[in-house]
Amino acid sequence: MKYMLIMRATDEAYARMGEIDFDTMLETMGRFNDELIRAGVLVAAEGLADAAEGVVVDHSSEPPVITDGPYGETKELFGGFYILNVASREEAVEWAKRLPAAGPGFKTEVRRVPSIDEFPQDNEWIKRERAWRETTGQL
Repeated sequence: MKYMLIMRATDEAYARMGEIDFDTMLETMGRFNDELIRAGVLVAAEGLADAAEGVVVDHSSEPPVITDGPYGETKELFGGFYILNVASREEAVEWAKRLPAAGPGFKTEVRRVPSIDEFPQDNEWIKRERAWRETTGQL
């Protein structure tokens, strides 16, 4: 089963992270990533650029409203993610508990990523996606 670990932090927590030596942070995260690789559970992992570089597309109106970052009233920002292929939610939680970027102001949301096999296999769009996944080696 695949699970996504969504890393979130408050502005204050991100500011504290900015005080950490960059090489030290890379080594700490690198060691954790290496553990995930050696355990054979890492599917993907990415950090995200500063929210000030992003935009929000709000579909509440027509046409959608585009707002540049940084975002007002954001209490927690989505800063990065891991996708793990593990046996259970409990195993995903155990990995999330070991994330190096932790402490006050940091949270990790753990959510299951449904497999394409869970969708109706006779649906034309699912058939097309399955074919695409097969040709790109993602199945």
